[in-house]
Amino acid sequence: MQLPNYFQDPNILHVNTLPHHAYFIPHQSLETTEAREHSAYFTLLNGDWDFNYYESYHQLPHDFLTMAFEHKIPVPSNWQNHGFDRHHYTNINYPFPFDPPFVPHQNPCGVYHRTFTAQPKTAKRYLLNFEGVDSCLFVYLNKQFVGYSQISHNTSEFDVTEYLQQGTNHLTVVVLKWCDGSYLEDQDKFRMSGIFRDVYLLERPENYLQDFFIRYELDEHFSQAELRLETQFVGKKQPLDIQIFDPNGALVLQQQAVDFCEKITNIQLWNAEQPQLYTLVLRYADEVIVQKIGFRKAEVKDGIFYFNGQPIKFRGVNRHDSDPKTGYTISYAQALKDLQLMKQHNINAIRTAHYPNAPWFSELCDQYGFYLIGEADVEAHGASMLTVKTPEPSIFLNHENDPETARIRQETIDNFCYFARDPAFKKAILDRQQANVERDKNRTSIIIWSLGNESGYGENFEAAAEWIKSRDPSRLVHYESSIYQHSQHQNDLSNLDFYSEMYGSTEDIDRYCEEPKAKPFILCEYTHAMGNSNGDAEDYWQAFQRHRQSCGGFVWEWCDHAPYLPNGKFGYGGDFGDTPNDGNFCMDGLVSPDRIPHSNLLELKNVNRPVRASYQNGELRLHNYLDFTDLADFVTVHYEFVQNGVVTSGGKCQIDCKPQQSAVLNLPMPENNGEHWLLNLRYTQNHASALVAEHHELGFDQILLYPQNHFKKQPLVKEATHFDVNETALTVEIKNGDYRYLFDKQKGIFSHIEKNEVAQIEQPLDFVIWRAPTDNDRLIRETWQNAGYDKAYSRAYETAVNVTDQAVEITVKSAILAVARGRILTLELHYQIWANGQITLHIQGQRAGYLPFLPRFGLRFYLPKQQISTAEPLEYFGYGEAESYIDKHHLAKLGIYHTTAKTNHTDYVKPQENGSHFGCEYLKLNGLYVSADKAFSFNLSPYTAEELTTKKHHYELEEAASTILCVDYKMSGIGSNSCGPNLKDEYRLNEERIEITFYLNFN
Repeated sequence: MQLPNYFQDPNILHVNTLPHHAYFIPHQSLETTEAREHSAYFTLLNGDWDFNYYESYHQLPHDFLTMAFEHKIPVPSNWQNHGFDRHHYTNINYPFPFDPPFVPHQNPCGVYHRTFTAQPKTAKRYLLNFEGVDSCLFVYLNKQFVGYSQISHNTSEFDVTEYLQQGTNHLTVVVLKWCDGSYLEDQDKFRMSGIFRDVYLLERPENYLQDFFIRYELDEHFSQAELRLETQFVGKKQPLDIQIFDPNGALVLQQQAVDFCEKITNIQLWNAEQPQLYTLVLRYADEVIVQKIGFRKAEVKDGIFYFNGQPIKFRGVNRHDSDPKTGYTISYAQALKDLQLMKQHNINAIRTAHYPNAPWFSELCDQYGFYLIGEADVEAHGASMLTVKTPEPSIFLNHENDPETARIRQETIDNFCYFARDPAFKKAILDRQQANVERDKNRTSIIIWSLGNESGYGENFEAAAEWIKSRDPSRLVHYESSIYQHSQHQNDLSNLDFYSEMYGSTEDIDRYCEEPKAKPFILCEYTHAMGNSNGDAEDYWQAFQRHRQSCGGFVWEWCDHAPYLPNGKFGYGGDFGDTPNDGNFCMDGLVSPDRIPHSNLLELKNVNRPVRASYQNGELRLHNYLDFTDLADFVTVHYEFVQNGVVTSGGKCQIDCKPQQSAVLNLPMPENNGEHWLLNLRYTQNHASALVAEHHELGFDQILLYPQNHFKKQPLVKEATHFDVNETALTVEIKNGDYRYLFDKQKGIFSHIEKNEVAQIEQPLDFVIWRAPTDNDRLIRETWQNAGYDKAYSRAYETAVNVTDQAVEITVKSAILAVARGRILTLELHYQIWANGQITLHIQGQRAGYLPFLPRFGLRFYLPKQQISTAEPLEYFGYGEAESYIDKHHLAKLGIYHTTAKTNHTDYVKPQENGSHFGCEYLKLNGLYVSADKAFSFNLSPYTAEELTTKKHHYELEEAASTILCVDYKMSGIGSNSCGPNLKDEYRLNEERIEITFYLNFN
């Protein structure tokens, strides 16, 4: 027996499947409706199935319906997680030749088999459901062909009544890795295969309720709803016994009807902060069906997005189904873990990137309160790669005005729109919209339908948007790729409700919103969370708040994607022998693959805090950024006054403040006594909710009341002393009591410092401008390397020594250079070595203006590891405990903290710059005390920047022989330029003039 060639014919999407319809599970009684597994009509067919794998479907035996099986595999699962085939990560490129609708002959194939016992009854129908299979499936029951289906992330349902037999039944499913539908499933993820969601059998009456649609209209005051129920039966329609209960369990409506329309008054509205749900109970024959209903209204008026009459902002994320062990197979517990972390970190919205999740996922979002963009299983990004970009435009041309560049860009867009305009794929694109909408149309949390992702625009998507608007006018429609204009087609955007972009800058938001527009601005992806990232989260928040037309955005993305390697470590693209691959571009989440929050998520959490404080003219004001909740009903405010880093007093209170309003918080402020004063405000949830415990911290503010600096330098001992100075052509040796210094006149730096004959540094105290590139430096990295920043070294031109009875002064004219490159920095250095062991270093630097901005500039200490390992942890006053940067310090508070090299290191799977601390006033470690005349950054690490630069994985890192301390005049910001706008100018070390004084004590 051979498989029919349905999988390479876009006109054949489903064979013998039932129509797309709303997801629900019938029960025998109301008592069992809390879990579908408790239904007497629901038979779960998950478990260990027989399995054979073939590298090509051509190897499939003719007798595959009767053959013996060599393996077992769990269903649901992906076969790549069980030793078959290999993991493959690619973002844009198709993993097979672009030859639609054909896929390679070398098309892997999995054959699944299991037996189950059934006692089919007369006057009953039996429906076999597959909730997710990648990429297509052929179904056989008792050696008879039942049907075929594709769409990986939607339910395929078959009526198997005529194939079912009494007693033992044999179910065989053939799954192919690729089909013509795979051209529409080119999502940015690991490509995995198999039956990855639940399989089950439903028993239904002969005349059964196949579909229903709950529709309602709210009055202008949002206090009354006209509720309509539309039903569709297989066979004869039957009257339904209908009950509706309010969120408190009180019966508000009861009647018998087939379809009905009734008014419900005194509505309790649903929103993400207060997810109030009514319960609809339908009874007929022997079935009970329960559906939750939330009353809400999403609309656009005058270019502004309103929810329940209130303009709101999405504080959203994009979320894939992904787990390092289970792949696409996600359980309730795994999904709840994600939702709990999101709630704990002030996330209120999810875009189901880039396909529908399991049908119960949106039920959880209804229950726990999240706004959803329900996205269809469509992405055809790989079509954009067809453009042959030769000859490349000359690097000396102005690309913005170069006609060849413009031609290539338009050709790329035209190719990008291939499937959007190809009539052969119109049916498939429409089918995927219909499957998405019909299955989830009764879900409260889904307030926007998305046509898909990154597939260009054209007639096929216009037809899809038109169908959705006609089928479900109550919801809004989104599609970012509508901004791409094919050269031979004029886009019709009339059925789209948003102007949507990916990775637009804050300036782009400002430009769009400067003038009134008909559509609100939404960033469906922004602030790319790859590696050490999200340095621009606060800037985006500010831009969203500036404009009523901006309704927020969705961070890309929620979790890193990385299956386990055989050694138990995380692997990314290329680690599995997969080609083509996109490396670690899949490691772009706010949490690790096993759901450990990155510092990125901590930054986003505090940026999205529900309340913010401001202090002006002696008045402390709190602004409530919740949309529907009074602060007194949600938040407890904890306050503490901090003098010179030490808490002196504090307390807690609650404050009445309406949603999106401000109120004055009266606290007894300390007098300005010339000391450094901070006011720390911490906001906690004042009651337990379903996913968040009482007293959970929601965020914090820190007010700098009186910013006097008491942390600059230790007092100098300006007393007469004897310095023994020995100067040669190459060095200056200085001895003073317990101290000995050796100064390198060729480099203009100290090569050796010792106290009591114990080395205080193990390598020269040199200048450093290189950092291990972050993922966000991936585009600027080559520019930095071309400028020689990664190979830079110090070189002195003139050195002058002056000895007084209080200090030795060394004045140096020097530079930082790189082989085959021009001078990077010109330096004038003034060292003073004092009697008490303090070194004062005044630096004046001039950066070559034509060069790119610097990664950093500062001093690098190689400190004795053995000596430090037995000492107290490093103490510092700055932004901590988590890593912090000039553009990423909202996760941290100014304060006194302690750390060690190992605990300070942030272990990104792809090694990169990490663990810096911004805004520091001093640090001390085992006798070394460092301060400066202005706030500085520092990093303490077991690894050199060179080691972090060259290694691909964190488990390959080798610790340096010394502990590495970098003290920076400035570290350039982090941004999100791995897939986003360039780092903002204000966060770059781009100044041509550098000046700072460091105070170094080796006591």
